[in-house]
Amino acid sequence: MVLKIFFPQCCNRADSGLLVGRWIDGHDSAVVLAVIHYPFIPGQVKQYIQEMQAQSQVELSVLGSWSLPKEGQEGMESFLKDLSTIFPQGRWLQVSREIDKMGFICQVLHRDQNGKTVQKEVKKKKDEQRGSDDDKEEEKEEEEEEEDKVIFVHYEQRKVMLSQLHPIENGVRDPKADPPSELQQVFQTVARSDPLFSQDKYDDGPLKSTHWQSEGREGSIIVELLKQASTPLCLLVGWLLAIWTWICGIRILHLYPMRFLSSKLSTCTQLSYRTQHMTTLSSPSAAVGHTHFMRKANILVSFVVDVALGLLLISWLYRENRITLVANTLVPVADHVAKELEELLQWLMGAPAGLKMNRALDQVLGRFFLYHIHLWISYIHLMSPFIETILWYGGLSACLGLTFALSLLSDMVALLTFHIYCFYVYGARLYCLKIYGLSSLWRLFRGKKWNVLRQRVDSCSYDLDQLFIGTLLFTILLFLLPTTALYYLVFTLLRLVVVVFQGVLHLSVDFLNSFPLFAMGLRICRSYRLAEGVKFRVLCEEPGTALHLLMEINPLTCSSVVQNYRTPTYSCYPKDSWAALTKKLFIGELVYPWRHKTTKVD
Repeated sequence: MVLKIFFPQCCNRADSGLLVGRWIDGHDSAVVLAVIHYPFIPGQVKQYIQEMQAQSQVELSVLGSWSLPKEGQEGMESFLKDLSTIFPQGRWLQVSREIDKMGFICQVLHRDQNGKTVQKEVKKKKDEQRGSDDDKEEEKEEEEEEEDKVIFVHYEQRKVMLSQLHPIENGVRDPKADPPSELQQVFQTVARSDPLFSQDKYDDGPLKSTHWQSEGREGSIIVELLKQASTPLCLLVGWLLAIWTWICGIRILHLYPMRFLSSKLSTCTQLSYRTQHMTTLSSPSAAVGHTHFMRKANILVSFVVDVALGLLLISWLYRENRITLVANTLVPVADHVAKELEELLQWLMGAPAGLKMNRALDQVLGRFFLYHIHLWISYIHLMSPFIETILWYGGLSACLGLTFALSLLSDMVALLTFHIYCFYVYGARLYCLKIYGLSSLWRLFRGKKWNVLRQRVDSCSYDLDQLFIGTLLFTILLFLLPTTALYYLVFTLLRLVVVVFQGVLHLSVDFLNSFPLFAMGLRICRSYRLAEGVKFRVLCEEPGTALHLLMEINPLTCSSVVQNYRTPTYSCYPKDSWAALTKKLFIGELVYPWRHKTTKVD
């Protein structure tokens, strides 16, 4: 049998006393949490352990005694051994250390059915003086004693207490599920024993103990001030959110035109998303569990960084009158784009790349699109006196965060390129109509038809008139298809350029909203806070002492941090695969590669 004792490094040179900790259920191991120093009164120790057990909900007990010999304490070891009768346990650990040695010597006292203790030393030394009459019996006992070995696993108590071992167990444990592992129970025991570590040497109490905070409690004035300011700040944010919710609840905002417009604008989507974030942060209830706490912390840090980046953008925009420069540049750029589109249409109305086009259809389509360009330029020049004012007030939205500025930029790009979207829709609808018409007429030649009810192609007999009319229509559509396909191809490419730019903006907003900045900061600055596992290395293996191992924490990988702690968002990734998008482009169906989904994606 191998007995593992998880021993804190801060107690290696503690004064003699009692070991306080917990026996791990289902495993031959124990976790030492603190050492209560001599002198003490056993009754006060029992009362203190009961109080700590009620506060921490951990089954604390006196595991045994700890002896570090000093001058004037020659009989301390025997005195501590006698305490096993006062603190009855199934096993009593009697750990001692010599000053000139690094390793510990452990004696395990087992209590039999009559309540008497039986000593089993875990040593590698052999006793040189033995009676000649009992040699055989002692040799048998030695073989049994050599089977009982003790391994000391030293751990850094502060890191283990602040660390979170992954994977995380959320919710209520299923009674049929496997019990937690030994390592998980060790981490949970140390983390839940925080009340035991609140007593330091400056407290005026009857008991003195050694643990990671025994030299003084760790704290921060800034953290305490933030805790005091968090309550009124949450009340203020909650009051503002209540007003905003009342405004959003006005009936006129829920009419179809307003509801449809808000669902298409990225700014409204981002505003709704931030409102949910602030509702989560302003909740007066404390975070339940590690996952909820990390989600709140990630949202808070993401919001602060977003606002900071927005303020930097404002300071750059409103310095040296850059808003006026942008407004004065916008109209000439729009005129230049319109001129390039007119030249492109004039090229398509001729003989593009030497292709022979249907002149009548080519002229109709070209003049139709030229008229739309003329309307768009008139709209831009009509709005030109107000562009600077719109940009000036629109830039102030960056004070709510860089994501609001990017969302507003995406909406402005959508409005400024609305004519390109119209060109794409007209060309796609006309092209799609011809493709579906040709496919239907092709089935007519083969004596087939599409069964709408059964969603399949069935055989069908056609008379001569139907075949004649079908042949005429098929010929007309086939010869007009190259002209329509060329216009569709050109305007689809223009639309894809705009969509790719908007997709980059949407991906940037989604990245700022969902990236776990707080968790990644913990991974970089304090990697032990997010543990994926542990590793052991031999610390000491002296003759006559037990084996000593040092437990070190393996941090969680960066990819696992992002995967576990990424905030759920309204994803703007393509909802179709690349093969599906290519098929839609080929047959002329409208595509919205970065259309927002209505459900959150983890």
